[in-house]
Amino acid sequence: MIDNLKKFLNEEQDPNAVEKIAGKLNELLMSGEVVEYIAVQKKPAVNIAPDSIALTNKRIIFCRPRNLGISMDFTDYLWKDITDCHVKEGMLGSDFTMRTVKGGEDKIDYLPKTQARKLYAIAQEQEEKQREYRRQLDLEDKRAAAGNISLSASTPAPAAPTPPVAEDEIMALLKKLKSLFENDLISQQEYEAKKAEILSRL
Repeated sequence: MIDNLKKFLNEEQDPNAVEKIAGKLNELLMSGEVVEYIAVQKKPAVNIAPDSIALTNKRIIFCRPRNLGISMDFTDYLWKDITDCHVKEGMLGSDFTMRTVKGGEDKIDYLPKTQARKLYAIAQEQEEKQREYRRQLDLEDKRAAAGNISLSASTPAPAAPTPPVAEDEIMALLKKLKSLFENDLISQQEYEAKKAEILSRL
C-alpha cells in the first residue's frame, strides 16, 4: 500500500503516519472521490499520535487521533461549503485554517511549512473552482429573476373595461373637446381620435 502513497510523501511526511491515515480514509471516500494530499502535524515535543489533514477532490477531512491513536475523529467539510483557507507560518511550523460559508472555522497547527504550502496551493485551486461554481449559480438566479420580470413586463395586463358614461357627461366632454379644437389647442387628428374614443363609450 505504501507504494501508492509515494505521491503524498514528497514533503517529508512520516510514512507510517500517512499509511495509517490513508488506510482509514479509504473506508470513508465517496464514489469518485480521490485523495489529493495528506499533511501530518509535527509537534516540537512528543508526536506519538499527530493530527493530520487530507484534501480530496470533494472535501477537506481533519483527522484527529484519540486514546493515543487507538481511535480517530474525522471532521469533514465539502468544498462547496468552504469560503476561505489560509496558512500562517511561525517558528515551529504553520497553521492551516479553513472557514465555512456559514462562519464556522477549523484548523490544524504545527504543520511543516512545505506541507502547509502544498495544502494552501491545492485549497486555492479548489476555492477558485467553487467561486466560479457559485458565480454561475448566482448568474442563473439573476437570469431567472430577470426572465420573470421581463415576462411580466412584456405581457400587458388586460385592459380594464371602461365603465359606461352618462350621456350628459359625454356631451360635456365633446363640447370641451370641440372648444380645444376651435382654439387651436389640439390638431384635427387629435380632435377626431379623441372624439371617436368618447363616442365609443356610448
